[in-house]
Amino acid sequence: MSRARIQRAVIALIVLAAAALLARHAPPTTDAAPGRPPASTSASTPAAQPQREARTSAAPQVAGAGYDYFVMALSWSPTYCLANPGEREQCGGRGHGFILHGLWPQYERGGGPQQCHHQRTPDAATVERALAFMPSRRLIHHEWRAHGTCSGLDPGGYFELSDRAFASIDVPPPLQPPAAARRMRTAELRAMLRAANPALRDDMLNLHCADDRLVEVRVCLDLALEPRRCGKRMRDACPQSRPITLPGPG
Repeated sequence: MSRARIQRAVIALIVLAAAALLARHAPPTTDAAPGRPPASTSASTPAAQPQREARTSAAPQVAGAGYDYFVMALSWSPTYCLANPGEREQCGGRGHGFILHGLWPQYERGGGPQQCHHQRTPDAATVERALAFMPSRRLIHHEWRAHGTCSGLDPGGYFELSDRAFASIDVPPPLQPPAAARRMRTAELRAMLRAANPALRDDMLNLHCADDRLVEVRVCLDLALEPRRCGKRMRDACPQSRPITLPGPG
């Protein structure tokens, strides 16, 4: 074999060896499968959407607002109307039973913040929604000034949270607005509320009366609106030795 042919054969072998070496160390292809979007886009679209929807429907967040829990005051409207017959929105034969008096930020040590500084006030749409469970515009604005301004929420968020709190407690049929006044002992009233709300215990609620008339039931709730033990300085204010009266609708 001539020297020229030998040189060409050696060069061909070197080229083939180099090509094989390059093929071994080449990076894998990044082409997506037919009809399927690249991995970099699919991870950021459908999977994230349910999380955004969940955040939109979640309750307003109050963690870190500087207080420990809530007291939800459920007012027995007929008692209020006996003392305030001129309150036309709430009284005047409208037949309310328990309404929401307020949702009050509370400290574990007792008491709670009130009348905090806030620039905003409830707009007309927020007030209209709140009337479904707090049937007095005067009461709505008072509760916002006294307690809502200390909640760490804006007016819409505070009254949305109040609505959720009010809906979290079931009122048993015997405590729905009656046709006439009724009398019962506080132990019976507590037992009815506990039976309708199995998560409630006696140390999670207080009863408040004016003389022997029920004024309101106060329920202690954590920041997630679950019933919890009441803090210090929370006491019943109803007679224990005799029945109390739940006046008829007014």
